[in-house]
This record gives sequence, structure tokens and C-alpha cells, in this order.
Amino acid sequence: MPDVRTVRGPVPADEIGFTLPHEHTAIALWHVPDRWDYWELSADETVVEPELLAFRDEGGSCLVDLTLPGVGRDPARLARLAERTELHIVMGCGWYRGAYYPPEALIERRSVDDLADELVREWSEGVGTTGIRPGIIGEIGTDKPWVSPAEERVHRAAGRVARQTGLAITTHAVLSDVGLAQLRIFEEEGADPSRVVIGHADSFPSLDHYLEIVRRGANLEFDFLGMSFTPMERFGEGRVLELLLELLSRGHADRVLLSQDVCHNGQLTRYGGNGYTYLAPS
Repeated sequence: MPDVRTVRGPVPADEIGFTLPHEHTAIALWHVPDRWDYWELSADETVVEPELLAFRDEGGSCLVDLTLPGVGRDPARLARLAERTELHIVMGCGWYRGAYYPPEALIERRSVDDLADELVREWSEGVGTTGIRPGIIGEIGTDKPWVSPAEERVHRAAGRVARQTGLAITTHAVLSDVGLAQLRIFEEEGADPSRVVIGHADSFPSLDHYLEIVRRGANLEFDFLGMSFTPMERFGEGRVLELLLELLSRGHADRVLLSQDVCHNGQLTRYGGNGYTYLAPS
């Protein structure tokens, strides 16, 4: 039986229950120049811990935190939250998307192999001196409906790391078919498509797009479920559910993942949102 690598160490897969595969417990996106949306999920542990406990009490077992360097990744904090909530928390690795690449990462000045080597070291030794290792690559993605040169470098590095380590890759691919471009890069780098998750599929409700991703052996993730920030999110979930049912009727249940992408304070129950329990089993 394979293990799931959590921030508290490996856990046998058969001990992992209901899982949210695309979430955050803290993230800050407002610091990018010329962005004024102040998009943030507070890093205050006293705020998020009760939300995670509610998820656990509703039958939740595991949460995949995809906050990356440059937007707030904190391995020690994740380990503390996992310890106190008794949840299995999986940490991501890599770099998010162009606008949010931390300057110190020097993405545009380093080779693909150099970027890949950094992630392999995290996989084998842990992040910095923490000893805490990532269990997935991502979320990595694109700012626009295309892959920029710098983003391509990160995607190629992710593909090489996935091939070398067996880690799965999960992506940020919104409002377009850019997920197919992401998948092509991973395929060119020798990554196993069955270990690739194309994220935010509900933001681009196209059955043909979904079927092409599935045909190429990759997975779809509907992770805006329960969001209500825009009219599309408030009123578009019915269409997404129709498409999900169509995928299920065609026998693709094994290629579909569901999550909520909690990434803003307004999504927490403390501030009137759904918290992490919208999809909870109980």
C-alpha cells in the first residue's frame, strides 16, 4: 500500500479518508504591484484552526494545502495545525504563477534543471531546516490563457520532478483551455498523465475540454464549489453539476476530483462563508 506524504510524515493511503485536494490554510495575493483586490486568507492560526476542526468534525480526514513560496507557504505552521487538529495535511511545492514568483527564486535566470533540483531536494530532505517534505507539486499555473516563458520553465521543472520522484502535479488553469497546454508540457517532460490534475475546471465549463483531458489520461479538478464571489460562481454551479453528472455517466468518476479552494477570509464561516465543510460527507 503506497503512503501519502503529509507534513507530519508518511501515512498509509488506506488510513486517509475524505480529502479536499485543493485548499489553502493561508495565502496572500494582494502584495503584487498594481493589484488592488486585497485577496487574502489570514495566516492567523486562531482564525483557521476552528474552521479546520469543523471540517474534521464533519468527517474530514485530509486537506491538501497548495500555498507556495511567495504567497505564504509555512511548513512549520502546517505541522502545528495538523498536530492540533489531528488532520492529515499535505503540503505543495513549486512556484505558483508568473505574477507571484518570489523575486529571490530567480525563475527567469535559472535553468529548468536547476529549478527541478531545488524541488527534488525538498522532496528528499525537506524545506530548509524544517525536515518537512512536500507531498505534491503545485499548485502551479498561468496568469493568462497561455503559458508564459517563465511559467513554461516552472512547468517543465515540475514535469521532470514528477518523473523522477513520482509526485503528482496539480495546476491552476482558469477560464480557458490552458490546462491542455500545461498537460502537453508535462507529457514532453515524461510525467505520467495519470498523476496530473488540471485544476479549476469549473471556471471553464466545456465538456469537450474535459473529455480531451480525460482522453489524454489526466485528471480534472472542480475546486470552485461553494464559492460565491462572482455571479458566475453564484449562479453557475448548476451547470457545473450537470457537466459532472455527464462525466460520471460516461464512466470517468476515477478522473474527477472535487474541492473548494478556500483562499479568502470571506470563505470562512467566521465571516459568513462555507468554511471547509461545503463538501463534507456528514
